Amino acid sequence: MASLTIRKLDETIKAYLRLRSAKNGRSVEEEVRVILGELIQGRPEFTAAPSQAVLPSADPRSPTVRRADATAQPRVTLIIGGGIAAYKALDLIRRLKERHIHVRCVLTKAAQQFVTPLAASALSNERCYTDLFDPESEFDAGHIRLARDCDLIVVAPATADLMAKMAQGHADDLASAILLAANRPILLAPAMNPLMWNNAATRRNAATLERDGVAMVGPNAGEMAEAGEAGVGRMAEALEIASAAERFLRPPQPRPLAGKRVLITAGPTHEPIDPVRYIANRSSGKQGFAIAAAAQAAGAEVTLISGPVELSDPAGVLVKHVESAREMLHRVEVALPVDIAIFAAAVADWRVANEGEQKLKKTAAGMPPLQLVENPDILATISKLQDKRPGLVIGFAAETENLIDNAKAKLARKGCDWIVANDVSPATGIMGGDRNTVHLLTRDGAEISVDSWPAMTKEQVAAALVARIATAAVEKPS
Repeated sequence: MASLTIRKLDETIKAYLRLRSAKNGRSVEEEVRVILGELIQGRPEFTAAPSQAVLPSADPRSPTVRRADATAQPRVTLIIGGGIAAYKALDLIRRLKERHIHVRCVLTKAAQQFVTPLAASALSNERCYTDLFDPESEFDAGHIRLARDCDLIVVAPATADLMAKMAQGHADDLASAILLAANRPILLAPAMNPLMWNNAATRRNAATLERDGVAMVGPNAGEMAEAGEAGVGRMAEALEIASAAERFLRPPQPRPLAGKRVLITAGPTHEPIDPVRYIANRSSGKQGFAIAAAAQAAGAEVTLISGPVELSDPAGVLVKHVESAREMLHRVEVALPVDIAIFAAAVADWRVANEGEQKLKKTAAGMPPLQLVENPDILATISKLQDKRPGLVIGFAAETENLIDNAKAKLARKGCDWIVANDVSPATGIMGGDRNTVHLLTRDGAEISVDSWPAMTKEQVAAALVARIATAAVEKPS
């Protein structure tokens, strides 16, 4: 967002702006934006401008639509404290903006030893604030504006020193002054050495802040930046903090899938060759886990059957972990009946016919022959059930060529209702990555419709897919 500085403003005008902004419950900066917006609204030279912003749309095909004004988005003041975890705050800015959250950054003096104001400004597209006595921002009590011209204040990393200042009501720099003047919710992401976190003083300060209504995410357990140090004190990951912030900022969502039972498969399967080796694929399980979380948020009772992945179980979801395709099919059959089944797992097509009881050794005869047999087709098996078939069965088609044609053929061959098709060629970076580009194929009798969505995060794909499922559930109640 562009900035405009007006110098040598008449004191009478300043006084008028302060009175008007106070009357309307806004900061002076926000009031000036409103005045300028009202001035140009409806003018033909403005409405015809090629750079005019487009209003937001709920259509999942437009996930990155820009809002007409950044202030229409939820607003976060992000205070970055002085610790080695400050580098994660740069990723947090990106994660918040992916969620269409407007971010303004404040760096403490210590934080600037780890990240620069320029980096924070470049990622947030906003000026970064560092100085309590900056004449350009304090002419209208800028620390008060930063404390109140937002919907949430996030402190990440929240160091032991910064938490102590908050608990004791100190305000000797810009960050602590903002926190003392705040009348908005505050979310802390503590980060410090485990001994500092467990120190009695820090525990008292944390308890005081919680009694004062300050929320916290983390700290997590794990290895620390210092060599040989591990324990509780590691800052929560950027995705965790962004999700916690979003729960503050977004109003409660409707639960259109309340009362529905949803079954989801995710991740790869491992087909053993011997006790050491196995056949697998590059699936990370991220898309299936995101769908499970979105379905649970929509009110569904969700069972997630996952192959081997390195992901935390989604909150509120019943997760069953399996290794092979045959185990996955068994777990799926046990979970029936359900209303909706979504098969996002990348199930291995083949397995070794005779799994070695011991590790296969190299021999002079060369490589031992591996006879492969076909694995059970989980999607086709469930789609063609006469009894206990879910009302809506959705498969995934991961292809490297002829994407739509192959997906249509799979839809017909498997007997499912919908197919989510994506190109998993190595160049796309989809397998194991955080983004996805999908095409939703739906069948109405003999007619197959293809709805192509733009590139989105896997969480956005999950939300859009669950929204479509909810619409279908309303149109065709079970």
